Amino acid sequence: MTQSVVVQVGQCGNQVGCRFWDLALREHAYVNKKGLYDEALSSFFRNVDSRKSAGGACGVGGRIQHLKARAVLVDMEEGVVNEILQGPLREVFDSTQLLTDVSGSGNNWAAGHMTYGSAYREQILDKLRKAAEHCDCLQCFFLIHSMGGGTGSGLGTRVLSLLEEEFPEVCRIVTSIYPSAEDDVITSPYNSVLAMRELTEHADCVLPVENQSLVDIVSKIQLMSHSAKPGSVIKRDSTVISGQGGISGPEKPFDAMNNIVANLLLNITSSARFEGSLNMDLNEIAMNLVPFPRLHYLVPSLTPLYTLADVSVPTRRLDQMFSDAFSKDHQLIRADPKHSLYLACALMVRGNVQVSDLRRNIERLRPSLPFVSWNQEGWKTGLCSVPPVGHSHSLLALANNTCVKPTFMELREHFTRLYRKKAHLHHYLHVEGMEQSFFSEAIASLSSLIEEYHHLDATKARLIPDAPRLSIAT
Repeated sequence: MTQSVVVQVGQCGNQVGCRFWDLALREHAYVNKKGLYDEALSSFFRNVDSRKSAGGACGVGGRIQHLKARAVLVDMEEGVVNEILQGPLREVFDSTQLLTDVSGSGNNWAAGHMTYGSAYREQILDKLRKAAEHCDCLQCFFLIHSMGGGTGSGLGTRVLSLLEEEFPEVCRIVTSIYPSAEDDVITSPYNSVLAMRELTEHADCVLPVENQSLVDIVSKIQLMSHSAKPGSVIKRDSTVISGQGGISGPEKPFDAMNNIVANLLLNITSSARFEGSLNMDLNEIAMNLVPFPRLHYLVPSLTPLYTLADVSVPTRRLDQMFSDAFSKDHQLIRADPKHSLYLACALMVRGNVQVSDLRRNIERLRPSLPFVSWNQEGWKTGLCSVPPVGHSHSLLALANNTCVKPTFMELREHFTRLYRKKAHLHHYLHVEGMEQSFFSEAIASLSSLIEEYHHLDATKARLIPDAPRLSIAT
């Protein structure tokens, strides 16, 4: 049985990670009624009960015994990690898995990457090695971090390069939370572009998630839950809805958004955690979806985002789930994949769905999805028999699609607007080891990435030689 380790860096990374572990335990408790320590649990948890007894490996209602998450938690402010240690998940982590400081990175990529990255390098490596030693067959590192702040962007990408250096053969899948245009961190464009270069160079796959998309999705869910229409009541035990079966205690502003990202991670890891007729190996994601090493940004979309009170699942609703996965309303970044070019696509389905349902929907959708000419069969599919709690079925689509280009262009524009004025640059250049060339190299790397996507987009017109042309009236 293979195992994976989750590395959570910064405030956002640890908050999202906390929701993931909480919901993962809830899923396992729902399936594993007797609390046996089995292969499914061993993929992301280790049993520290020396008796190896059957009792109490995972408990319903948040009661946890004997399990430790395969995780490393890093933050240069101790607030979030301390909250975790005082909450219901405190028994799931121990001190050997945690690394904190008190001062934070001051929203400065250089402070996180250079200062803390150098000061804590050996301690971080030690914790990563210990986590790896607890695995019989280490398959993947999941890194969760944000792009806009200092620790998540700076130290997060430093940890990523350490993972490549220390474990070059182990797959590195990164979930990166991108700031919205109205982000309250004035230097977030600098932090994001500096981090982008590291992600492009050192990750195997990046799952970009935009804060604004999460805000929009939460608003839609809330609108649906308050709707008076018959049959549109939200089921109370759905894991997507924040606070229902999640961590006890008062709701925090970002909990609902973090829950959506946690559900992305639940779905992508489901094949590693549960059985299925067509399970997808985590290594296969990069192997099948990344034809060019640098173009490894995969657009995630989740469906359904909520579960209606009527639980009957006619074929029409199942087909609608597949259609929704290719609509921009269900994507975790603001982009339109149908008007861009697909390099490859993965469909990771959970629940009572047959292979024939998968094939039928791929054939139905294929004509409307523009794929590159040399990869028309670029589909990867996975079927896990265990649905998320509160759902009958769910679908995560991962699209390697050129629609990420506008997001990156917008990021470049925000960066250039600041950099042209040399605004706030001195905060970065005062950090030991940081040079101005880092900025020019980072923006050159991003521009090169955008150009690669642009070059692929230019081939799209040739895919439809008989497309109707606009005629100008004279």
